[in-house]
Amino acid sequence: MDQTNDTTAARRVEITARGGLADIKIGGTAIDPGAVKAYSLSHFAGERPEVLLHVADRGDTLWSGMARVAVADLPDPGPAAAVFLEAIDPEALERAALARPDLGTDQNSLTKAMLTQLGEWARGL
Repeated sequence: MDQTNDTTAARRVEITARGGLADIKIGGTAIDPGAVKAYSLSHFAGERPEVLLHVADRGDTLWSGMARVAVADLPDPGPAAAVFLEAIDPEALERAALARPDLGTDQNSLTKAMLTQLGEWARGL
C-alpha cells in the first residue's frame, strides 16, 4: 500500500470468505493468507466501516501504509466460562455424554465425553 499523510483516506478492502478461509485485498493488493490469523468488521451508523486485522507472527510479510492502531489485551475467558458452566444441568450433561456414539470404555472416557459435549454446547452444536 502507498503511504500517505492523509489520515482520513479510505482504502478499499475486499474480503472473499469461503468456509474457514478468506482472501483479503487492501487497495487491490492481495494479502498473504498466512499473514492474517483473523479479522473482524464493524460499522456504526454515521461512521466509516472498520476492518480489524489480527496479524500473525510472520517475519517475511511486510506491512506499510497508514493505520489507526490499537493494542488490547485478550479478555480473560475465566468469567465467561464460569457463567457457562454454572448454567449446565449436571443430569442433562451426564445423559448427553452417556448417549454419545464416541463414548469409549477406556479410563476417563466419560470425562472425555463430557468435555467434548461441553465444547459442542459452547459452540452451539
